[in-house]
Amino acid sequence: MSYPTKDDINKLDTQLTELRLENFIHEDFLTPQWWFLLSLFILPWIAWWFLVDKGRIKQIWLFGALMSILIIYLDDIGSELALWNYPIKLINIIPRLNPIDISVLPVMHMLLYQYFTKWKPFLWANFIMALFNSYIAEPFFVKINIYELTNWKYSYSLPLYILKAVVIKGILEKVLLKSRGK
Repeated sequence: MSYPTKDDINKLDTQLTELRLENFIHEDFLTPQWWFLLSLFILPWIAWWFLVDKGRIKQIWLFGALMSILIIYLDDIGSELALWNYPIKLINIIPRLNPIDISVLPVMHMLLYQYFTKWKPFLWANFIMALFNSYIAEPFFVKINIYELTNWKYSYSLPLYILKAVVIKGILEKVLLKSRGK
């Protein structure tokens, strides 16, 4: 039995990248969905700039950066395991949905982190956001052909939205306590 070599995989990977780029240029680029994704990449950051508490901007920014890193890893894992797919992307050679992973979700989470500083309200706010994202936003993205569920259900997303916020807030609070010498 012959197994694929790393060279075989690299050749196929290069070929797949070329096919994705060709498809992107002829099928996705400048479509209404593409423009929508571009606006989702830019507009949340504009809104964030006007809403962010400038006195806590470093802490809020750190929360958002950590959140983005976690979201990117989760998205890469889900995409690699074929749990979901993105038929249309802002940049088609990148496997994740960047406007969501590094703009919409981190901005939403940062605003909740800013406005709900105590744990109980923070959890409730994240639960409501998780419900919205799982059962309204995700189905909408499916309907407009930006998100495709392959081996995933909307209800699987609900605990992940909450859990990632809890993990990042918990880590950040521990780091901030340590930095204050407590």
